[in-house]
Amino acid sequence: MVQSKGINFDGQNIYIGIDVHLKTWSVTILTQSGYKKKHSQKSSAKELFEHLKKHYPNGNYQAVYESGFSGFSTYYALQEYGISCMVIHAADVPTTQYENVMKSDPVDSEKLAKALKAGTLKGIYIRRKENLDNRSVVRIRKTLKQQLGGYKSRVKHLLYNNGVQLPDCFASPNTHWSKRFMSWLREDVALLSSSRIGLDLLLEQVDLFRQSLLKANRLLRDLAGSPLYAGRYSLLISIPGIGVNTAMCLLTEIDDISRFNNQRKFASYLGLIPTMHSSGEKSCNGEKTFRGNKKIGPMLVESSWIIIRHDSVMAAAYGEYCKRMKPQEAIIRIARKLSSRILNVLKKGKKYEYDRCC
Repeated sequence: MVQSKGINFDGQNIYIGIDVHLKTWSVTILTQSGYKKKHSQKSSAKELFEHLKKHYPNGNYQAVYESGFSGFSTYYALQEYGISCMVIHAADVPTTQYENVMKSDPVDSEKLAKALKAGTLKGIYIRRKENLDNRSVVRIRKTLKQQLGGYKSRVKHLLYNNGVQLPDCFASPNTHWSKRFMSWLREDVALLSSSRIGLDLLLEQVDLFRQSLLKANRLLRDLAGSPLYAGRYSLLISIPGIGVNTAMCLLTEIDDISRFNNQRKFASYLGLIPTMHSSGEKSCNGEKTFRGNKKIGPMLVESSWIIIRHDSVMAAAYGEYCKRMKPQEAIIRIARKLSSRILNVLKKGKKYEYDRCC
């Protein structure tokens, strides 16, 4: 399209829906008057800006895309060119039956542009750039721990498959993976085959992931003591059941606690609010909402199992809940109470105090 000379969109909003992919973007542009144009381009904020400047000069550019593999990189790239941007959760986009059936990249980008123009979208929280790497450290540490556990399980499975019995000195699981245990695995274990290449490969991976996990743990402790986190970290670990891993996961995932106006919004973000189904005179609560943060929620549930063994108030509450619901449901209630304590200490800036003698 070649615009006539002298065209000017000064003061007008230009709505841009972007379906983001690795190599290409599918773009729909809507003007205030309802004029619509679609095109496909390279994944480039600069190319989009040049297109807008040429065909929609001096407009107030507003873009939207769904959160996904590109994270916040697209957002920051568009911001550098003066394009206001909103990142939204895919489940929050109003979708017609036609759009569900005739799903394609151009349809998706048009859907986004229309919803942006209608003002029906609510953007997700945009993280500060400096928070992104810190969050990655915490997430990678968890991944390393899971992978290390997987390789340890494979080693034991290989031993069982070969009929290897653990000596009496390793009868207790607490002795497993010690220096002595690793020496036994390397030097004394004989498999059914004359060779043991598979076992040695697994042991190499165990060593590799243990070293990586140790490094990640050191980095995590350094972060906890850094000026950015030290104050808030000390607040969180004053709560029974909250240790260094959970505290740093909370701080890096939440980033800014002021974005939560009340406890219900915070619990919803953590995935601790049940879904609700209501029709006529019937209503019932379902399982936890699928929209919660998948990193923090499970950690708080684990912490809740610890806290009911050390906090008399939580222990009493858990006992009462168990009288009318299953233990797995009761512990979710405890996790919600725990989330309330977390929100309070971070909002008020005061350590949690409780009576250890109760």
